[in-house]
Amino acid sequence: MIRIRSVVAWSWSVASQRQRKSAAIGIKAPFPGFIEPALATSIEKVPSGERWIHEIKFDGYRVQVHLANEAVKVFTRRGHDWTKRFRKVADDAWHIKAASAIIDGEVVVPAADGTTDFSVLQNELKGRSSKIVLVAFDLLYLNGRDLRRLPLLQRKAELKEIIAGTDLQLSESFEIEGPEMLAHACKIGLEGVVSKVRDSIYVSGRGNAWVKKTCAQRETLTIAGFALDEGKWDGVYLGRHKGDDLIYAGKVDHGFDKTSAAELQKRLRPLIRKTQPYARRIAHKGIWVEPKLLAEIEYRAKSAEGKVRHPFFKGLREDL
Repeated sequence: MIRIRSVVAWSWSVASQRQRKSAAIGIKAPFPGFIEPALATSIEKVPSGERWIHEIKFDGYRVQVHLANEAVKVFTRRGHDWTKRFRKVADDAWHIKAASAIIDGEVVVPAADGTTDFSVLQNELKGRSSKIVLVAFDLLYLNGRDLRRLPLLQRKAELKEIIAGTDLQLSESFEIEGPEMLAHACKIGLEGVVSKVRDSIYVSGRGNAWVKKTCAQRETLTIAGFALDEGKWDGVYLGRHKGDDLIYAGKVDHGFDKTSAAELQKRLRPLIRKTQPYARRIAHKGIWVEPKLLAEIEYRAKSAEGKVRHPFFKGLREDL
């Protein structure tokens, strides 16, 4: 928990004014605590038409920032308290112009060209980084009122106002045709596009009001084992859950350097087991592990059997 310092007492005066201005919006409600986030559904084609707005898809950690009782907390998408790990984000959120708020966003490390990279973010989080930034894209609660049933564009307008002048960045909305937005995003090396129904309410879980399309395919897969070639690191075996079964999803041996390979092997060795964790045995020799760790994998396509083609290891997903 991060305590609001007296040196920013001026912000609470502004917050009081903001609270009075916002009194007529949303539904009066007690602070709800962690809210299950809304999730975007993967699609094959970006939607078009005036019904939709489009945002950049960032490559980072989804978070929910809570400002309440003169303190800031930062939660992962599963509700884990990562305030200490995201200390800079909590520090930046001290300056939000509100007495209480819940902000939905993504923690990223921006490059000079505006792109973001999940593996770079992971490396930054090994130390106390000054480079991480919160990109905010929705506002769920403000000054004692629940905003989730307001139209998306109205929530974003309120969000823009309360983070103005802080180090938090707003995820801008673009009102151009979806395919054009995706083509531009892919051309300049961004991860993809998230499209949202402009007047949609905020609904927890995965739905059709938010959809996403990536420039390269991405999936979070389970690590089922790893391989060594004459004692040298040779990648990990992947699995995809289908009900209670773990199905083979391929092997990835790209995306590792000496440091990341050594660290991952250190994490996997305590999980070693004698048998394959797959529901159906595969004809590969490996060092099998309990399927506890999740990996973010980028790939070009899937085979008919669901195996990833040309996969690239981006990092462990410890926030899931």
